[in-house]
Amino acid sequence: MTDRRQDGPTPADLAVVAEQLGRTPRAVRAVAHRCPCGLPDVIETAPRLPDGTPFPTLYYLTCPRAASAIGTLEADGVMRRMQERLAHDPELAERYAAAHEDYLRRREEAARQEGVEPLPPGTQSAGGMPTRVKCLHALVAHELAVPGANPFGREALDALPQWWQDGPCVQVEQEGGDR
Repeated sequence: MTDRRQDGPTPADLAVVAEQLGRTPRAVRAVAHRCPCGLPDVIETAPRLPDGTPFPTLYYLTCPRAASAIGTLEADGVMRRMQERLAHDPELAERYAAAHEDYLRRREEAARQEGVEPLPPGTQSAGGMPTRVKCLHALVAHELAVPGANPFGREALDALPQWWQDGPCVQVEQEGGDR
């Protein structure tokens, strides 16, 4: 497996993510994807918080505009239709199971790199994988971080509007007081 993550996040990246989330982010390892506007939109988190608490979400979508657009897809019944297709399309189910395995491998590698105990076998991956479609936010985050990895993340991503077209989702004060 190739480690595709970038170097650790900068203080500016962490300030942006805090503004996007409305809280201090926890256990951030890297910016896993940047929005076309240049800001982080997906972070990679450690599989355990500093106190050892399991944190199974490896890829976390942070952009509020992307999250809102994904929420609209969810409200429109996209997940229900995906779930129906998953139940009747063995090739799609195989690709989705491969996405699940990819996620687990990457999370285990992150634990190794962080020097923490991997999460126990059977711990959920994300978004309902491998048998359910439960959270498009997590599936899109996986696809943005690892292009080509998640078939439902890709479908949802392709259905989204260009959330970045109006510029950055947040403005963060930089050193010297500039925005």
